[in-house]
Amino acid sequence: MAGATLVAQSALAQTSLPMNTRKIPATGEQLPVVGVGTWQTFDVGASPAERAPRAEVLKVLFEAGGSAIDSSPMYGRAEAVVGDLLAEAGTRSQAFLATKVWTHGRKEGIAQMEESMKRLRTDRIDLMQIHNLVDWQTHLPTLKEWKAQGRVRLIGITHYSSGAHGTLEAVLQLGGFDFVQVNYSLDDRGAELRLLDFARDNGVAVMVNQPFGGGGLLKKVSGRPLPAWARDIGCTSWAQVLLKFVLAHPSVTCVIPGTSNPQHMRDDVQAGLGTYPDRALINRMKDEIAT
Repeated sequence: MAGATLVAQSALAQTSLPMNTRKIPATGEQLPVVGVGTWQTFDVGASPAERAPRAEVLKVLFEAGGSAIDSSPMYGRAEAVVGDLLAEAGTRSQAFLATKVWTHGRKEGIAQMEESMKRLRTDRIDLMQIHNLVDWQTHLPTLKEWKAQGRVRLIGITHYSSGAHGTLEAVLQLGGFDFVQVNYSLDDRGAELRLLDFARDNGVAVMVNQPFGGGGLLKKVSGRPLPAWARDIGCTSWAQVLLKFVLAHPSVTCVIPGTSNPQHMRDDVQAGLGTYPDRALINRMKDEIAT
């Protein structure tokens, strides 16, 4: 019984620690390293039964010191759900709101971004991203205008596929972007080849999606016993191990695992605490888990 009490007290003490942060090069502000993605997970109706778990996810995120919430018009009702929940809880000021423009044409892009602001119930977006490179040449001048006007604070560009990393790098070389959002996980390490280092060397913050390999990697390892070395980096679950692998890369600013499950969010935010794998452990993780 005494041992169990000590374990419980240790876990409680760990959750009271501040979440680690990383600097956004463009502004110098510190962004908490674990946020939440809303693709599929927040695309729900208005019933209390559907909304309550999502409200709890955001509450858990904020109580842990996290702030980044990533969405898109592509994600169905997710923007509106996030906006409603933040307004109801009075927590807009705690959120680093990131969404996207995902259409062709200047007028269409402006209309879509204005609609996103209405859905999110805000007059300023922290990070507006061009989704999956769609018509980026058209949208970038608009975003620069909006940034100068204070309607958006930061500008980003995204893609979910490793096959687009070369194009992302070429676009980033032209300047004007504060963030890039890419896929990166233990079994999807294409971003390590060039893009992550390029972002670091050129002052571009990195937001990582699909840290669990789109869910497949987490399913793959979930039946295995947690390795003894997981404790050395403060991990008590496979989700934390996989998130800490991503955060071990010095170029990564923030990771946004998607979930609608408050308990999963409680688990995920623990990856924002403590230390991260060193190079030797990273190589061991690649050998033992990604194969």
